[in-house]
Amino acid sequence: MAAQISKDVTIGKMLADSPEVAPILMQAGMHCLGCPSAQAETLAEAAMVHGLDADLLVEKINAFLAAN
Repeated sequence: MAAQISKDVTIGKMLADSPEVAPILMQAGMHCLGCPSAQAETLAEAAMVHGLDADLLVEKINAFLAAN
């Protein structure tokens, strides 16, 4: 995966390309990463469902990817 992700990437694509971000999503409250509907949701959609700020989540994930 590229060094940067956007909130338009699907959860499935993000996890396939960068499985190491799963703990970040789990800490944010996204505990259903493996469910079929989550795989097709964008990061923005999943954040909305979980009451999270998608932009902050993207920042956190991108900072993690840049550092690793």
